[in-house]
Amino acid sequence: MGDNSLWLGGFRKPVRLIALALTAVVLLLYLWFIINGFLFEDAIGMHEMIRPEGRPIVWVMLGSLFGAILFGALYLSDFKAAIEPEPHGFFDYLSLVTSRIAMIGTLFIVLVMFYEVVSRYVFNAPTLWANELSLWIAGFVLLLAGQYAMQQRSHIRIYVVYDVMPRWMQKTADVLSVLLIVGFTFALIWGGYADAEKRILRMETFGTAWDPPIPGTMKPAILIIITLVAIQSVSNLIADWNKKPEHHSPMDEIDETEIANIRRSVEGD
Repeated sequence: MGDNSLWLGGFRKPVRLIALALTAVVLLLYLWFIINGFLFEDAIGMHEMIRPEGRPIVWVMLGSLFGAILFGALYLSDFKAAIEPEPHGFFDYLSLVTSRIAMIGTLFIVLVMFYEVVSRYVFNAPTLWANELSLWIAGFVLLLAGQYAMQQRSHIRIYVVYDVMPRWMQKTADVLSVLLIVGFTFALIWGGYADAEKRILRMETFGTAWDPPIPGTMKPAILIIITLVAIQSVSNLIADWNKKPEHHSPMDEIDETEIANIRRSVEGD
């Protein structure tokens, strides 16, 4: 990733400091919960983490965790990887922020599953929550990855016919594809809004021992994020409208930057 700021400018350093401070708070509280678990029988555990009513310390933990993820994502979105196109406009930056949230979420899945493996096979004490938490996080990662793929133009596209079209016909095909995405989004919201509203209002749970509110959060998230995907597709259409025609080949799939990094790594060894 480069050193130049994409959009935070002078706010990059304060955002980084806030992210680090909130992460430190999360780690200290997590350490406190672990010590408490050894000292008291009624210590706060994962069961209480999704039932924070009447537990101010849990609210502080959750608020710090979400804040650390948000500010961490904001900071990371200010860097652009070599393979990422230059962002343009508010919705491109928003998609970069949500993509970094998805990346952080992937790291959390790895940590949760590592904890489960160690707990189960080393200490013979499997958890009731690790599998469901990883599924919960993975659902959001999958949705946010779709938004990121749309912003990066890395979703599945077939260019065999598209490349031989004149530019006016390519634009027509682009408009048609965006209209289909917007139409699908409208139909999904039209048919799913009432159900999503009911689920989130009663915060419908998963019906297991840990019983997280996966249905109550995922159904509204699907409608919200698919709306962001549709908006991003419109933003892409506007941004690409006056671009010169592009011609694609299998060579486009080769990441020269990654190859150069591998060569440097091999030469260093």
